[in-house]
Amino acid sequence: MPDPLPTAADLAAFSLAAQHPLTRTWVDDRTRLALLAEEHAFDLQLATDLDLAAQRADFLNVGQPPAAFLNRWAEVGPDLGAMLSIRFEGLDREKPFVDASVTTRPLTPDDLPALQQAALDVYGAFQPGRLRVWSAAPLEGWTAALPGASADLRVLAAPLAALRRRGVPDGLTLRPARDLTHHGEAVAAYAAVDARHPQHAGQARVIEEDDLRACIEAGTMFDVLWRGSWSGYAGTLPETQLGLPAQVVQELLLAPHARGHGLGPPLSTLLARALPGDERVLSGTIHGENLGARRAARNAGRHDVGGWSWVPLAEA
Repeated sequence: MPDPLPTAADLAAFSLAAQHPLTRTWVDDRTRLALLAEEHAFDLQLATDLDLAAQRADFLNVGQPPAAFLNRWAEVGPDLGAMLSIRFEGLDREKPFVDASVTTRPLTPDDLPALQQAALDVYGAFQPGRLRVWSAAPLEGWTAALPGASADLRVLAAPLAALRRRGVPDGLTLRPARDLTHHGEAVAAYAAVDARHPQHAGQARVIEEDDLRACIEAGTMFDVLWRGSWSGYAGTLPETQLGLPAQVVQELLLAPHARGHGLGPPLSTLLARALPGDERVLSGTIHGENLGARRAARNAGRHDVGGWSWVPLAEA
């Protein structure tokens, strides 16, 4: 029999306890618990909704029945429970992984062997290659904890009001983006970086046209102008991330001619000034191995408040 499911409020409380202490000074716990409960209600739907599971089974077509796609709550140890789910990187049926989206307490590296075994016990039929875990702790402790462990995405965030106070160099401005005129230039800019730094292709991708349109319609996508010329994109969407009311970064891009001039951090400052609302944070995910982007975000005043790591799975 499956272990009984917690409530959305339970999951919210577990999730809040695992967040970086700094973020708990940005939003009061009551507000954040309510937002986290809304986020984790979907975890519970994925654990109980067989119709939705059947849709996933039909779409992915990997030879497993709908019930196998349901999220599962697993009692991993005497003091550790976890919400586990089967996922596929980029919806690629050849890349199944197990996600530990919520745990009853913050994880430590010592918890990984039991969590790995639980992931295989529940979803071994999918032959998942990796387990993804969340921690607010520094990335380096996780990647060093187990052979084969590696970085996934990190969350870098700060209150908009705090980010607006920094200086901006002359000649760097933003203007609201109105259409897709410069999307081709953005694609070319990413291609140039990928060619120069091959690892970049696996760390970041240019914003898709549909997502660009969504940001434009929300009024939160901006053309970057440097010395009067189009030089990139900066844009967000208002969302909830980690239970924080946020403007979540969708794109921060400098064209090749604007790189190497120290414009990355001021770009976040300008973006924060252009966005509405003091009650939100500017938040976004950056691949843990994208050192340049992480450094620019920190130099802008954003804080690394945690992220996800990959842990290898292998049949015992």
